[in-house]
Amino acid sequence: MAAVGPSSSSGEKAQLQWQQLPQPSPSQPPASGSNTVPMTEEELDYTSPVPGSSYIAARSPTPPPYSGPSTPAQQVPSPMPQDHDPSCIPRYPGLPVINYRLYRPPLFDLSADKTTIKTTAAHFSSNAAALVALIRQQATVPPKPQIRIVGRRQHNPGVDFDLRLNLLPLLVPDDPKQRMDYLRCVGPGELAYRGGTKPSIKPDLEDGGGGGGRRGSSGGSGLEAWAARYVADSASVKAFVLERVLVNLDADWIEGQIRKLIVSMRYPGSVSVTFPTTHTRVVVQNPDKVNKFLTSVAGFFAGKRRYEVVKAVWPFATMPRGSDPGDEGRRCAVQSEETWWREWREPIRYAIASKRVGWVTNEDKLEIIMEGWAGEVDWSGQPIQQNTS
Repeated sequence: MAAVGPSSSSGEKAQLQWQQLPQPSPSQPPASGSNTVPMTEEELDYTSPVPGSSYIAARSPTPPPYSGPSTPAQQVPSPMPQDHDPSCIPRYPGLPVINYRLYRPPLFDLSADKTTIKTTAAHFSSNAAALVALIRQQATVPPKPQIRIVGRRQHNPGVDFDLRLNLLPLLVPDDPKQRMDYLRCVGPGELAYRGGTKPSIKPDLEDGGGGGGRRGSSGGSGLEAWAARYVADSASVKAFVLERVLVNLDADWIEGQIRKLIVSMRYPGSVSVTFPTTHTRVVVQNPDKVNKFLTSVAGFFAGKRRYEVVKAVWPFATMPRGSDPGDEGRRCAVQSEETWWREWREPIRYAIASKRVGWVTNEDKLEIIMEGWAGEVDWSGQPIQQNTS
């Protein structure tokens, strides 16, 4: 459960290749309900990159314990004044059907780096059922993984290109029954914030059924037990956290393909390829007893009681790439890394040659398909495009 800043080192990207997932039975419903997910912000104006926005799952040598599938939003009593029935969710052409309001619901504030939403609404810290319902709702939408590609030349001010690509659509298939996401609680012996000021392996709630049942159980008793423990905690400052994590994406392979492409374009500068992730944390904190200043002072001296015991896991595939001979047993949620690269290689090339600063979107893909582009770039000046007229 460690936060990792955007970096191109192989160690950080390797954390995306996490674990083999259990194969659900054909009759098993999707883990997060019937809502399909992906959210994109590419069509919005490009905003300045924000450091420290990557949040990726840690490695685990064994499959994690499960707390039962995250319950469909429409089956949970809503702690927010919103209708979560899928038939009432606004639909946007070209975008997956999800409840985008869950990314910034009422009573929550979104952090400047877009990684965290936080609330101090009293009922979430005093009512365990409301907290459980909130966590299950927030688990039905994924984080927003991205690729950022930056090129700059030594002694040149600024950058030659700074591209972002959204990978969120790769986490949720069109058919809700094919979804792979699930909710898990911290397991026995796993180091985590379990209601203290430091990570620990105690207390362990599994003895009371709180460690989490397996996928398809009646369960989620682990989440309910931890929520009850949080509500009963009399600490002056306490927080309960849901983490959304991405697993089983081969970021090393994708980075390798990007670097090969840029080398073929004879780019003379240095290139950075990172995998930042936003919308990764949901934080519930008890309300300020007097004001924010006194709360921060109390938290500094007494320490904040932190409950970081639950994750919404969003697999890119059922297992890491290359873990099975020929990847015959590997199933991707939407498409493989190779298929994605075939679709986006030329749009990325075009964006680099155009010295883009911003998102690479489906519009770039459409332009390449409909009009083509066979230009070369003069890195000492502006892109030189072939005259096709």
